[in-house]
Amino acid sequence: MEQLINSFFNLTVPLSNHIDTTILGVGIIVLILSFIPKVDIVVENITKLFMFLAVTALIVLSLIVTYDVIARKLFHGGSIALQELEWHLFDLTFLFAIAYTLSHDKHVRVDIFYDKFSVKTKAIIQIITILFFVVPLSTLVAVEALPFVQMSFQMHETSGDPGGLCCRWIIKSSMIIAFLVVLLQSVSELKKAYFKLKGSK
Repeated sequence: MEQLINSFFNLTVPLSNHIDTTILGVGIIVLILSFIPKVDIVVENITKLFMFLAVTALIVLSLIVTYDVIARKLFHGGSIALQELEWHLFDLTFLFAIAYTLSHDKHVRVDIFYDKFSVKTKAIIQIITILFFVVPLSTLVAVEALPFVQMSFQMHETSGDPGGLCCRWIIKSSMIIAFLVVLLQSVSELKKAYFKLKGSK
């Protein structure tokens, strides 16, 4: 346990160098946080905030695409920066909506038997899914994306096309932020599953 704590909080070594203990550490933190009273209310509000940002990005994206199409077709205008901004806004729309989708149980399910299970069985599946799939995957994505964001920031990475956008580390960091929000939402989902399990008895 001491080795786990030391490796998890050793900031001189990149987290990706000990990803297994990082995932285990994050899983333990998520599990502990799920026992804090009313933590789910705070988490749900954070998730709603990011959903609001996703909706805002989608609206702005729609307006920019409309303007870009009109400018290109009618006035032979448009710009590379606008096109890249469209890609970035699409990324934000997708990434910032993941946690909200999870909170409303609207993600894609391939399991044809799930709907026929009892409330207790569904709650158990939810707990297992969160702890062994959602938390590890979210941690892995956030940790592995961190070096790319750091490199992009240090290099002052810009678009490879003339007239493109600068500061690419900003859009790259949104991936880390999005999956950190998913980890927070996992806390709320564990709490929901626990109460479902408790209520089914």
